[in-house]
Amino acid sequence: MINRLLVANRGEIARRVFATCRAMGVQTVAVHSDPDADAPFVAEADQAVRLPGATPAETYLRVDLILDAARRSGADAVHPGYGFLAENAEFAAAVTDAGLTWVGPPAKVIAAMGDKLAAKALLAEAGVPMLPSWTDAGQVTDFPVLVKASAGGGGRGMRIVRDADELAEAVASASREAAAAFGDGTVFIERYVERGRHVEVQIFGDAHGRVVALGDRECSIQRRHQKIVEEAPAVVPEGVRTALHEAAVAAGRAVDYLGAGTVEFLLAPGGEFFFLEMNTRLQVEHPVTELCTGLDLVGWQLLIAEGEPLPAVLPASGGHAIEVRLCAEDAAAGWRPATGTLHRFSVGAVASEFGGLAGSGLRLDSGVVAGSVVGVHYDSMLAKLIVWGRTRAEASRLLASALFRAELHGVTTNRDLLVRVLRSPAFAAVEIDTGFLDRHPEVFDPLLPNDQVPLTALAAALAAAAHRRATAPVLSGLPSGWRNVPAVPQVTRFAGPDGEIEVRYRLDRTGRLAEWSAEHDADERHSTGQPGAVDDRAERPAVELVEATPDRVVLDVDGVRRGYRVHRVGSAVFVDGPDGAASLVELPRLPLPTTAVAAGSLLAPLPGVVTRVHVEVGQRVSAGDPLLTLEAMKLEHPVLAPIDGVVAELPVPTGGQVQTGAVLAVVDDSTAPRHDLEPSNPEEDPR
Repeated sequence: MINRLLVANRGEIARRVFATCRAMGVQTVAVHSDPDADAPFVAEADQAVRLPGATPAETYLRVDLILDAARRSGADAVHPGYGFLAENAEFAAAVTDAGLTWVGPPAKVIAAMGDKLAAKALLAEAGVPMLPSWTDAGQVTDFPVLVKASAGGGGRGMRIVRDADELAEAVASASREAAAAFGDGTVFIERYVERGRHVEVQIFGDAHGRVVALGDRECSIQRRHQKIVEEAPAVVPEGVRTALHEAAVAAGRAVDYLGAGTVEFLLAPGGEFFFLEMNTRLQVEHPVTELCTGLDLVGWQLLIAEGEPLPAVLPASGGHAIEVRLCAEDAAAGWRPATGTLHRFSVGAVASEFGGLAGSGLRLDSGVVAGSVVGVHYDSMLAKLIVWGRTRAEASRLLASALFRAELHGVTTNRDLLVRVLRSPAFAAVEIDTGFLDRHPEVFDPLLPNDQVPLTALAAALAAAAHRRATAPVLSGLPSGWRNVPAVPQVTRFAGPDGEIEVRYRLDRTGRLAEWSAEHDADERHSTGQPGAVDDRAERPAVELVEATPDRVVLDVDGVRRGYRVHRVGSAVFVDGPDGAASLVELPRLPLPTTAVAAGSLLAPLPGVVTRVHVEVGQRVSAGDPLLTLEAMKLEHPVLAPIDGVVAELPVPTGGQVQTGAVLAVVDDSTAPRHDLEPSNPEEDPR
């Protein structure tokens, strides 16, 4: 029997396992890196052990440190979570060799399924359908193909290749990313199925030789081959569902599977399906299965690890559950990871956290709380929001509404994209596949329309005025900016999502909004003749001020009352309104001088490491050419030339670490030859 469990992981999955442990009376132990010392999962554990390491990411990959933590804390079992060492056969073997209970399949099963090439060969003999694959790029003659990492998952080390000229670089890039993520750069190539859907089957095996299927999931909405929307059950014909379950159980039986596992398949448009991989661990998306079945899958993992048999009768599955992964990233900027402090993290109407029975409504599994600092060392996922509904349509509507109303302040997230996906007609019609996002660029548009940004900024300005009056040491009852003789309106300037916004307004002696206007540097859809400028005075709606407090503003707009929730942190202003949310920064009335950056400078969007430099100083480049590669949050991010020109500076060498805002390169758009330029790092090999 397990008495004290160490979770060899971090964030949301550690909190998820701890929740089940508390319900079962099992004591918990967390391990953590230095950046995670104040994280919620560390605070919730009964004990916590610091893992020293050369880098924050390495700490969770040190088997010796984790085993030492188990010994020091008195743990008698280890749960690997997912990611890091969860599918590392050597780690599983080391845990059992140390006399501890391993919550997962045996090391030999992990090894067999961890090598995807060997797994394909083994399961093909068991009758599981396979796609053709190659290990030698020279053998590939038909395209498109998919380059995949042999020793990992989660979309890392994966590239779609549609042309033979791109294959060599795709293999090299995928190998580097796989080596960084999994410690093994082995990759292989398999046929790519256009418009394929990603479906998977949850299996469980016990020590008594029984393997069962606990339902299926649809995971086709992906970015960079990583799932961001998952649902259960998959919307497939019952005949296909039965065949999927039979193939998954056959795969489990072929390796004497024990514990929780997931068999992933690629479903072709015609209904034919092919094996992708078997994940020998609990999946990120396991909550949708829990909400449809009422089961605690982590609890099942612990019971099976203790030797308990699977129940003779499996529970029926009902309703529909959908999960979204809320990530710290800017979807419209090429999925650029985001960092910062979560000043507010509020999701209303949550029925449960890290658990809940079938039919329990909205569930939140989060690795963060308000005040958490989001860094660059780990995956960008902040939380999972899951909902159960009687039907798929009901579940998607509930989830979209909960996401829309959530207050997520301080860090850019993919919330707007997730809401648009859930509300899209194509999603409702189940017209989905792994290329969904590529074919629906409209889901990348922000929820807040450009023409509503001025009203949002007005609400922010009025809330700021209310705050100043509430904190004024004298005459706090007078309206902000009031004069006996009206002269000029008050002016508040903000940096907004698409440029600068200038709000002008005047309140009369009763506090009524006497006049207002706003000018917004936005795109050409609202241009009034000045490039990029939006002057709304010509078509400005009739606005009356109903209420203004420091944290809430109510406006009557053309006879319709609209409420805005306002949250201010320093100069940052976060506004949640009826059309969407905006993050604004109030600009100083008298700005201080700043250091000028050379024209053509490319700045680091976030902290990271320059892993490769593709060009030399003095080299002529075209817009879109890769200049260098920046690695952050376990992914490679290409830095491209914004214009045609000549590379004037490359101040960061290969291997150099940079902070946000650092100059990575300077491209001069001059057409004159640049023979006078010398390499900025003459001792560095830029290749």
